[in-house]
Amino acid sequence: MTARSWTYMMIAGHGTKSESATLATAVTALALVGAVVAGMLLTVPDLDPTLRAALPKVELAAFIVFTVEYLLRVWTAPEAEPERSANRARVTYARSVLGVIDVAVVVIYWLDFAIDIGADVGAVSGLLPLLKLARYIPGLGLVARVFRNEGRALGAAFGTLIVLVILAAGVMYLIEHDAQPKAFGSIPDSLWWAIVSMATVGYGDVVPITPLGKLFGAVVILAGIAMVAVPAGIMATGFIEELRKQQFIVTWQAVAGLPLFTGLDAGQIAAIARLLKPQIVPANSTIVRRGETADAMYFILDGEVEVDVPPEPVRLSAGQFFGEIALMRDTRRTATVSAITSCQLLALEVRDFRRMLDDHPSLRQELARIAAERHAQRSEAGGGSDEG
Repeated sequence: MTARSWTYMMIAGHGTKSESATLATAVTALALVGAVVAGMLLTVPDLDPTLRAALPKVELAAFIVFTVEYLLRVWTAPEAEPERSANRARVTYARSVLGVIDVAVVVIYWLDFAIDIGADVGAVSGLLPLLKLARYIPGLGLVARVFRNEGRALGAAFGTLIVLVILAAGVMYLIEHDAQPKAFGSIPDSLWWAIVSMATVGYGDVVPITPLGKLFGAVVILAGIAMVAVPAGIMATGFIEELRKQQFIVTWQAVAGLPLFTGLDAGQIAAIARLLKPQIVPANSTIVRRGETADAMYFILDGEVEVDVPPEPVRLSAGQFFGEIALMRDTRRTATVSAITSCQLLALEVRDFRRMLDDHPSLRQELARIAAERHAQRSEAGGGSDEG
């Protein structure tokens, strides 16, 4: 391993078990906390003088860490994209969202440090490292992807909202400017009331007093409730769609790793992944019971289950499956299957099971072979179980 690849694993290997990666993450997190806390405390007017004198040193140490981190990320960027040239990989990182955040954090601080833009700017610059959390908190990246995917719809919604706000301000100016020349003396003055009312905040500092103005204000407030709900609905739909994509990717990867599906191509695995439903089963709980109607077969992604069959129970672990014989023979369960540990399963309901067999004859043949072997083993043992 070269020095550059080792450094890349150290600063980019978040979630790994290596001591170097853990130490690098801890140092960055400590610097982030120090910079943010220092930036906040520097705005306190009656802060203890000794503490106030120490805070700039804390900020300096934190931003030295951020600067070194940025330089190392630029240097090790080719390790993330080995198929590209080194310079191109570094430009790609520098132009990425996280790269722009990294450089903005250090440039603004050092600019203030060099020419003293102002105490307020210096304090606020200490809060900018919070944006670096997007690298460590997946949820922030999810928000960014939703905004990117739904940008056109959100733009249309906000554009419509702006038009309505301006029109509402104009109409209220016509209605109220004679009665309240200070509050509604011009359309720009009326914009504050229109924004507050359309957003349904209702500060109450500027309100119409004429009967017609009150009536129009009520209409604007009701319209505002409807309009504010539009971006919220767009965002909610975007989050659901993004989470669905992530779940599909996770399921696809899980299905691709199951031995039964190793001979299928990516398209066939994707088609099967859409049929499977993830389930989490707690330890010591029953998954299927003897005598129940067979309604699904199950693939084990993680954990262990126990099949209660004579002469002694059988244990199954990740990569194995059970319940297929009952579906193929259209019989009831002849064994009880319980989770020994907490298990992650993929359930294939009977309707989807039959669809999968119709679409993939090779799987039908393989499952028939496995089912025959298992049934024979159970018959020899005197159990006849469909599970295993």
